[in-house]
Amino acid sequence: MKTINKSKNSSEPVIGFSESLLILGVILCILGYPIIFKHQEPQAPLFISFVLLAVYGRIRGFKWNTVMDGMRHGLRAGVDPLIIFLSIGVLIATWIFSGTIPTIMYFGFEIISVKFFLPTVFIVCTLVGVACGSSFTTVSTMGIAFIGIGATLKINPGLTAGVIVSGAFCGSNISPLSGTTNLAASVGEISIYQHIKSLLTTDIPAWAICLILYTFLGLNSKNVSLGAVHQMMAGLQNGFWISTWALLPVLLLIVLAIFQVPAIPSLGLGSLFAVVLGWIHAPKTSLTTITNTIMTGYVSHTGDKTIDILLSKGGISSMLTSLALIIFALALGGLLIKFNIISAIINHLTGIVKTPGRLAFSTALTCIEVNLLVGEHYLAIILPGQSFLPSFDKLGLKRVDLTRILNDAGAAVNAIVPWSVSGVFIASTLQINPLSFIPWAFFPFLVTILTVIAGMLVKVPVQSPAANLVAE
Repeated sequence: MKTINKSKNSSEPVIGFSESLLILGVILCILGYPIIFKHQEPQAPLFISFVLLAVYGRIRGFKWNTVMDGMRHGLRAGVDPLIIFLSIGVLIATWIFSGTIPTIMYFGFEIISVKFFLPTVFIVCTLVGVACGSSFTTVSTMGIAFIGIGATLKINPGLTAGVIVSGAFCGSNISPLSGTTNLAASVGEISIYQHIKSLLTTDIPAWAICLILYTFLGLNSKNVSLGAVHQMMAGLQNGFWISTWALLPVLLLIVLAIFQVPAIPSLGLGSLFAVVLGWIHAPKTSLTTITNTIMTGYVSHTGDKTIDILLSKGGISSMLTSLALIIFALALGGLLIKFNIISAIINHLTGIVKTPGRLAFSTALTCIEVNLLVGEHYLAIILPGQSFLPSFDKLGLKRVDLTRILNDAGAAVNAIVPWSVSGVFIASTLQINPLSFIPWAFFPFLVTILTVIAGMLVKVPVQSPAANLVAE
């Protein structure tokens, strides 16, 4: 008897649904108010939320070992994204050094008109996203070039960034090379091509609506003096190597993606190749200059202030602030999972879904909640997917109906959460406040709405035993 009592006394508390809702509400207030209304950086609110939740968990009865395990669990999920962040910082610096990004900008000035700039950016970013299967790579390469072109054309940077994000995440969403797309298919235990076929029913309409909206917004753009454009092109030619050879690193990344080489080695090889290419063009470049570029970023000295601001970026150090934010977000998410706060919400939702419409809405809502609270797009796919899969099977629904929601409301929505992995990456790479581009990133909003509507239109198969229970 004594042993049993000791076991009971040493057991840790169980946080219920109502308490979980209250905790989540407080955290969202701590995060949302200073970030959205006071326009502050997310690092401090995330750190405060993490510390308060850790202290609350200890007061509530969790052991410090449990708190630390939760933090470690959260950070473990973010190891790959953290290394990818650093690798992309290096990629940006080396691609400017090799002339790759300046060349993209230069050719872009030659073919892009002001009125059709936005739809062109949207289409190109979509195609690049499909080809390389990575929204991050698209944003950090084509995105930087288009931001520079848009600034010269006097187009709102937030609008340009929103178009880039929409195209990049749409392309990544429907690419068979995408990590999140393959993850969603694996969670549902279905073929990647079955999954993509289902995604097309929502992503293509969302893409078409975005194209119409961006075309309309582009038509309202004012004409820009060609003198400013020609001055920018001349500055690029004088300060950088402008050549089709400089586009070889882009081709290399696409080839590596086709052969399904993982993101981290692909980015590393892309950076190394760019360094070699840049050194071949400028063999007098010292090793110290190259290593400084990798660490602190490329510094442009063209004499043109606009070019020097746009193309002085990248490097490992440029990503450190973002890494701090991601670390706090992942640690907070780890505690929410370890304390079973996320599970309490999901379990409550799975208990009340008895129709396809409610199930689709609850799954999408959970994906959004995980994005808001954990900020990690892989967890926004895995946690809802594993939790709601039995409910989809019980109602006799196709698993593609689940995986489509996981991709649309899990992966895509991550881009429009200011403190998420994607949101932080976009803001730091394009050097823009998240609240400036989020209102113009139409695709994540539209595809989430369409995927919920598609789920509501799904009918329970007549032959399903669960269908009879629902009918009763």
